[in-house]
Amino acid sequence: MWIVLLMVGLLLLGLPMLVPLLAGAFAILLSGYSFLKPELAIQQMIGGLQPVVLTAVPMFILAADIMLKGSTAQRMLDVIESFVGHWKGGLPVTTAMGCTMFGAVSGSTQATVVAMGRPLRPRLLDAGYSDKFTIALIINASDIALLIPPSIGMIIYGVATGTSVGDLFIAGILPGLLILVLFSIYCIWKSNKLGIEPLPRKSWAERWHAIKRASLPAGFPVIIIGGIYSGMFSPTEAATVSVLYALLLEMVIYRGVSFSDLPKVAFSTGLITAVVFILVAAGAAFSWIISFAKIPDAVLGGYIPFLSEHPYALLVVIAIAFFVGCMFVDPIVVILILSPVFAPAIETAGLDPVHVGVLVTLQAAIGSATPPFGCDIFTAVAVFRKPYLDIIRGTPPFIALLLLATALIIAFPQISLFLPNLAN
Repeated sequence: MWIVLLMVGLLLLGLPMLVPLLAGAFAILLSGYSFLKPELAIQQMIGGLQPVVLTAVPMFILAADIMLKGSTAQRMLDVIESFVGHWKGGLPVTTAMGCTMFGAVSGSTQATVVAMGRPLRPRLLDAGYSDKFTIALIINASDIALLIPPSIGMIIYGVATGTSVGDLFIAGILPGLLILVLFSIYCIWKSNKLGIEPLPRKSWAERWHAIKRASLPAGFPVIIIGGIYSGMFSPTEAATVSVLYALLLEMVIYRGVSFSDLPKVAFSTGLITAVVFILVAAGAAFSWIISFAKIPDAVLGGYIPFLSEHPYALLVVIAIAFFVGCMFVDPIVVILILSPVFAPAIETAGLDPVHVGVLVTLQAAIGSATPPFGCDIFTAVAVFRKPYLDIIRGTPPFIALLLLATALIIAFPQISLFLPNLAN
């Protein structure tokens, strides 16, 4: 408990997440295990960055940055709007679908907030939707990017637990589409309640033109999922191919990115990658020391026999723990810290690690948009230049829908496991 208080205190002082993580690790090491050399923690930090699959993280971030600089996002929005824009609630449904599609080519919630938020927020406001609804929709729909492959959150979970990243990728598709359906139903209901008129219906000629413009960006999920499950390449190689494909589209075909833009794009990718990898390294050291100190046994030891006999209760406990944790701390850190805590109970209960991984990733998605410290909230503050309280005012209905999706995934594991089982 005093270690927790130490870490929370350092967070409240405004120190970056790296400091509380390392302070907690070294406090445990020096107070209870002085016979161990502190250099061991440094070795664990280095070892935490050695899994080859982590190479996929900067590659997917780079692909997303290239597409943000180019015209991929707008082309995807155009084809969605041409088919659903004339619905009652067509514009917010287009927003939710656009976030889902861009998540399928970027894997990043924050990149999706930027890519979808800038063009769509003014249009939603002009159509008559309130700013609180508009911002909340963009933030929460962007979180589908953590479930639709490629997902950086799933890569981190796969590294932390040894679960197949390829299986996690394909397992996130149906849960992501489930959330999209729930959001779309809510958007249609909200639009009917407000009496907002839909957009004019597009002609089939306009739809066909939009399809042709967006046909090549649609190749991203085909390359990633199809390449992995056809055996052509691994998830890491798929990430590298996605960068090559993004460069081909934006520099050669669409010419939206020039060689002079590449240093700025690479610098942005480097900054984000550095933050992610620093947190992964610190989380690896912290996870090692709490495992060595048998803290998971101390926390859950008395409950493991009960939880192992009641798998659904264990899944509920996991969901609550990760949801609450991601409300306060970066999801990457929460995944790295809590995964080893629950690992013994998950193994004893015989739960499918892929199903658990989807549940954990969903909680990371919810936490990313949940006050007080959801990372997407602060991204929205920077992108939309609105006060913090204005950003979070419209989030409760969407969080409720995400919690409903959580309950459905817990109650019906096949939502997560149907496609992996089919592929295998």
